[in-house]
Amino acid sequence: MKLSYSPTSPYVRKVMVLLHETGQLEDLTLENITTTPLAADAALLPNNPLAKVPALVRDEGPALYDSRVICAYLDDRAGGKLYPTGSRRWDTLTLEATADGILDAALAMVYEGRMRPADKQMPEWVEGQWAKIDRACSALNTRWISQLSGPLDMGQIAVGCALGYLDFRHDARNWRQGNDALADWARRFDSRASMQATAPPAG
Repeated sequence: MKLSYSPTSPYVRKVMVLLHETGQLEDLTLENITTTPLAADAALLPNNPLAKVPALVRDEGPALYDSRVICAYLDDRAGGKLYPTGSRRWDTLTLEATADGILDAALAMVYEGRMRPADKQMPEWVEGQWAKIDRACSALNTRWISQLSGPLDMGQIAVGCALGYLDFRHDARNWRQGNDALADWARRFDSRASMQATAPPAG
């Protein structure tokens, strides 16, 4: 298999953490891709017409894309341990969706500053994106902390990667303020070997 990836993409990091946790890292090769909403990498387009990473080229069938699809596929390939059955499955999927929502808003903030000319940027829109993140972190700190503290699942991996991206790109915003339980959980989760091995490069 081949994974189109970027070392700074938090969506890619979810996949990489799963690969580490399930022992599948050596089953694929990595293809470093540089793509933005304004400049798609031509090498990526045959595998994902949306021009986003990650994309997974399999030996059988078309390439898979969207990190949630790839993670579900790779987990199934490894025996299906990170998406629990029964009622807890829906909690795990909701946690993963919450984490991806944080990432969507955080990445939109980055693109606003990098892709739009200064005279066309909209601070109110940026603050609206951060408000989504703030609400999500508050919910994780209260409503979801017991789920986060349970057996390892994909929801935890997704949240860990989302919070890591906030530290990477929006550290000055200090998502930890008022979210003590979540901050303590993140500190412990970030010490996992899989998280240490997939930390984005500095700079």
